[in-house]
Amino acid sequence: MTVNVDKLDPRNHIIVKGAKVNNLKNLNVAIPRNKLVVVTGVSGSGKSSLAFDTLFAEGQRMYVESLSSYARQFLGRMEKPEVEYIKGVCPAIAVEQKVNTRNPRSTVGTTTEIYDYLKLLFARIGKTYSPVSGEEVKKDTVTDVVNFIQSYKDGTRFMVLAPLVVKQDREVKDELNILLQQGFSRVMFNGEVTFIEELVEKDDLPASEDVSLEVLLDRSAVKADDEDNQFRIADSVQTAFFEGHGECVIEVLPKGEEKVRRTFSDKFDADGLSFEEPSVNLFSFNNPYGACKKCEGFGHVLGIDQDLVIPDKSLSIFEGAVAPWRSETMSKWAQPLIKHGIEFDFPIHRTYSELTEEEQQLLWTGNSYFKGLNDFFKFLESKSHKIQYRVMYSRYRGRTVCPDCKGTRLRKDAGYVKVGGKSIIELVLLPIRDLHGFFDTIQLADHEKKIADRLLTEINNRLGYLEKVGLGYLTLNRLTSSLSGGEYQRIKLATSLGSALVGSMYILDEPSIGLHPRDTLNLVSVLKELRDLGNTVIVVEHEEEVMKAADQIIDIGPDAGAHGGELVFQGDMNELMDKNVSHTSRYLHGIEVIPVPKKRRKANKFIKLVGARENNLQSVDVDFPLNVITAVTGVSGSGKSTLIKQVLQPALGKFLGQYNDLSGKYDKLEGDLNAINRLEFVDQNPIGKSSRSNPVTYVKAYDVIRQLYAEQGLAAQRGYKPAFFSFNVDGGRCEACQGEGFVKVEMQFMADIYLTCESCKGKRFQNEILEVKYKEKDISEVLDLTIAEAIEFFAEKPKIADKLRPLFEVGLGYIKLGQSSNTLSGGEAQRVKLASYLVKGNLKQGEKILFIFDEPTTGLHFHDINKLMTSINALVEQGHSVIIIEHNMEVIKSADWVIDLGPEGGDGGGMICFEGTPEEMAKIKNNHTAGFLKEKVG
Repeated sequence: MTVNVDKLDPRNHIIVKGAKVNNLKNLNVAIPRNKLVVVTGVSGSGKSSLAFDTLFAEGQRMYVESLSSYARQFLGRMEKPEVEYIKGVCPAIAVEQKVNTRNPRSTVGTTTEIYDYLKLLFARIGKTYSPVSGEEVKKDTVTDVVNFIQSYKDGTRFMVLAPLVVKQDREVKDELNILLQQGFSRVMFNGEVTFIEELVEKDDLPASEDVSLEVLLDRSAVKADDEDNQFRIADSVQTAFFEGHGECVIEVLPKGEEKVRRTFSDKFDADGLSFEEPSVNLFSFNNPYGACKKCEGFGHVLGIDQDLVIPDKSLSIFEGAVAPWRSETMSKWAQPLIKHGIEFDFPIHRTYSELTEEEQQLLWTGNSYFKGLNDFFKFLESKSHKIQYRVMYSRYRGRTVCPDCKGTRLRKDAGYVKVGGKSIIELVLLPIRDLHGFFDTIQLADHEKKIADRLLTEINNRLGYLEKVGLGYLTLNRLTSSLSGGEYQRIKLATSLGSALVGSMYILDEPSIGLHPRDTLNLVSVLKELRDLGNTVIVVEHEEEVMKAADQIIDIGPDAGAHGGELVFQGDMNELMDKNVSHTSRYLHGIEVIPVPKKRRKANKFIKLVGARENNLQSVDVDFPLNVITAVTGVSGSGKSTLIKQVLQPALGKFLGQYNDLSGKYDKLEGDLNAINRLEFVDQNPIGKSSRSNPVTYVKAYDVIRQLYAEQGLAAQRGYKPAFFSFNVDGGRCEACQGEGFVKVEMQFMADIYLTCESCKGKRFQNEILEVKYKEKDISEVLDLTIAEAIEFFAEKPKIADKLRPLFEVGLGYIKLGQSSNTLSGGEAQRVKLASYLVKGNLKQGEKILFIFDEPTTGLHFHDINKLMTSINALVEQGHSVIIIEHNMEVIKSADWVIDLGPEGGDGGGMICFEGTPEEMAKIKNNHTAGFLKEKVG
């Protein structure tokens, strides 16, 4: 399909002519401005090359061109996208698939910037309330005191006094002499106004502790309209605050009435407590000033882990629920409780889980009859010089919620400051949908509204977007590292939307990842809203619902890698459905389908997880069948990632001795545990830890390729060993770029720029090494082959081809052998890992592995999901077990067993709604997943 772009107006279109980036074949395309455009096509067809490497790269380059000369000095060397021309490009914002951060301080609130606005809101209009009386804490100003005096009738007499504290090393007479020298003449001495000179002459002055002493700074009468008098009072009050170290006493003598005496303070005090004035730092857990002193703002401390102390909650105290008291030597700690429990009504035969909160707490604190667990662990700590006690103590330590801040990370007194009746600590623990409701209905005084108006607009905008992208069940305090990949990407999307730019080009990389089909519709409304603001929204996507909503669909193909890179279709959904032009149209038409398995595998072995209750899980019991494919489904936020990643994986990992990190709460793990001897969690984190890692090294094919090149005549003649053909070690690699192929230029306050190495021109090796060839190709050219091309190239070398074939089979035939791991998307990295398990010889014979896949369809077209399921089935045929966390209906219908969580997200989820086959599930009513699955298996 060719498009004549020369005649189009760049004011109405973003025009790309002759794009040759990566596998694009001289592509011409015109993208209409201010529309929602979906770019689709099979994996590796060139979608990302067009959207990110061409359009976004040009948008970024044009932005950098507008910067200072320091930044521009690199532009001559900065590579332009390989195109004839691009016209009409707007400022570009990319929301890419990035695996979430592992920063232990990063939360949903800080990532979305909502927490920054909250801190500012509380610092500006927050009111501090005393925890003792519940009264608002205020400090008095000079104006407050003057207004109090002026509130009396004209002619009313009053005195301005400052309390005087006699310093420890002075007598009363010494203090009075100093006052004289300062120019004061009278004091209030034990309730009577007296001249200082008279008091100084007395020899029998009482001791300082028996004296009430106040300096008289002024006495006058109220004059309503006398401005000079008001200035005089204000001056005296100011001096009184200074002399009284923050306190000032006003004594008023109304005619014919009792005298009124009132103390004012310009300190932030109440009920004998001193409070911190609200400031931004007081509410910042990333700042030593605001962070909880015990956990330093992490929310967790290394302490005694209650789940390790009482591992089985279904046991009673009598049956040995307390693990450290089971041993013969330590059972003496439990005896007093068992013996005297009846005297204070403690049920020793009731299971721990059935005890009331007070009874559970008593077990830790103890009473006059027995010493509790807290005392027991203090005893162990005191005996830590003995190895057996030290070992026992360490056995029950783990990362636990901080007892001081209860996991909220802030110092305690930050919770005394409130806005709308709630503290910042209470707000960050509310689900986002409730928090949005709170800020929508908040009642503020007029002057507070003026201050908070702009802040509340920003907070409400961002909360609204988080709700719309299906994240209303999260709390702002939730750690970013505990989110699923899809949740994290939608948080980044909501953050971009919150800034609500206009006239920009938003490029989104599969925003529907991790979204249940039910939630995709909300996402579509957000994308339309972004378009309606006046932005061009370009979405790289495979999801049918998003395609239906698009103003235009651009289909790149027809296949992957060298067989892609062409524009096969441009138009709307109806036109695409009418044509048989690509894999996309054929799958939407039903010409090509992912078949429903003819029969489901039956499981006869299970692993049972009992009482899982982390995050929103409501103490669920789940059976996971072995030697089959199990799909774990449910709407976004229903608890899938929590159940698998935070409870099952750590629990099973600990049983197999593979894991020692914090695990989610559960009662016990039982069943056919010995039927598994290894656990593999295949997530979307990058393969390898550096940019040197790449697919060919990951599947261990590069060792054989290097050996092949070392055997060539010229290499043998020159004495080149296999290591000379490695870009990771000294020898044959280019030393200017250390075998990277590019040089990093640090840009100080901007993202670093990577430029092609001038010495080796990006080939990574020295020229002499490149003289060694196999079938007319040097080692650098081989690394530049795609997987599909390499299988053909090494057809006569089965040792190499067999190691590469699994990469092709999982739908990665288009990626290059030497492609750096940091250029692979999350889904691609996950499939490289899957391929490495399918390579013969990479898994030990007789091993029984449980594979857990976290949304493996990320970045996959229908056509590639077919290949993926073939590969996953191959693992099960080898005797392994597979659990897949997934929303994609094609995968769910292909599974042998489905475990559905829900019914809703957040507080409304965390329950098991269904366990069984896809056919059984499609029959159930009032279930979000079943409704969509019915169309696929019905």
